[in-house]
Amino acid sequence: MYNDIKLDGRVAIVTGGGRGIGKAITKRLAGAGANVAIASRKLEVLAETANEYKDLPGKILPVECHVGRVDQLEKLVATVEKEFGTPDILVNNSATNIGQGPSLNVTDEMLDKMIEVNIKAALRLVRLTVPGMIKKGKGSIINIASIAGLHPQPGGLLYSFTKAGLIMMTRTWACEFGKSGVRVNAIAPGLIQTDFSEFFWKNEGHVKKLEATQPIPRVGQIDEIGMGALYLASDESSFMTGQVMVIDGGATAM
Repeated sequence: MYNDIKLDGRVAIVTGGGRGIGKAITKRLAGAGANVAIASRKLEVLAETANEYKDLPGKILPVECHVGRVDQLEKLVATVEKEFGTPDILVNNSATNIGQGPSLNVTDEMLDKMIEVNIKAALRLVRLTVPGMIKKGKGSIINIASIAGLHPQPGGLLYSFTKAGLIMMTRTWACEFGKSGVRVNAIAPGLIQTDFSEFFWKNEGHVKKLEATQPIPRVGQIDEIGMGALYLASDESSFMTGQVMVIDGGATAM
């Protein structure tokens, strides 16, 4: 099925698209023919990804952007519209996790930073892109959440709280935008092997516990999330909105 998905002529934005899960999503979207703008603060990382995937059918445009800055998000969308046209697909993938530890140690500064990147960036990009999607009568928004947003992550108050918020935003947007042809879904990955999550998958004890209890007893890989995002971005999922696609090796089934 996935080899038959075509996104020729579609325009996508993937925040955090230069590495990890975002990179895998970029590969799948561009591989299906979409023109993809990838955004993050590290332009050199984005450029490396664009060069690595330069032979894919879709074009990849690196755009330096701090997703926590509204002016830079506005510039990102303006650049995409100038280079590719109105976005059809938005993947809110960028995230941070600076508050890992006891909840009583959480500071106002940690809270503000987590909300800025994990919540406000998605809200702002939706405001900037959805009007154009509504004019087209079609669009797909994919929010990268986490199973931590479905079940509390030990020591992860802020991460769990912001990912739960993103899931509720997903459902609310789906209800609001559905009649206009814009679908909104989320993906909730389990433990995936990325630089972002190395605190967990490099912890031998944590991985042994996962292998002993998780139905699929291993750490997930980024392309397994990329394939899910491709499905949600495409017309193959045309009757799906307001849902959370859980890709976690069965961790939440326990």
